[in-house]
Amino acid sequence: MNTDVNFLQLIIATVLFFVMMFGIGFILNMLLKTTWFPIYLLVLILVPVYIWQTWDDSRTFAGNFTAFTFVDILPIIGAGIGAYVSGATIRALRRGGYKMF
Repeated sequence: MNTDVNFLQLIIATVLFFVMMFGIGFILNMLLKTTWFPIYLLVLILVPVYIWQTWDDSRTFAGNFTAFTFVDILPIIGAGIGAYVSGATIRALRRGGYKMF
C-alpha cells in the first residue's frame, strides 16, 4: 500500500470540495427556499454513495470502514463545511432583508 501523500493535492481537493458544495448548496437554497438542505444531501446521499462505491466484498464490515484514511475523509469534511457555510450565508442574507434568498 502506497502511503505517499501529496499534501498540495490534498489541500486543493479539500478546497475544491468546499467551493463546489458551497456553490451547489447556495443555488439549491435559493431555488428550494430551504436553509440546511445541502447538509442533508451530503449526509443522506453523497456520503453513503461514496461508501457504496468503495465497498469491497472481500473485506469485513469493519475492514471496509477502517480502510478509509484521512486522505479519503478530509475532502468530505471540506464539503460538509461548505454545505454548512452555504446554509449560514443564506440565513444571514434572509435576516438581512433579502427576499430573493
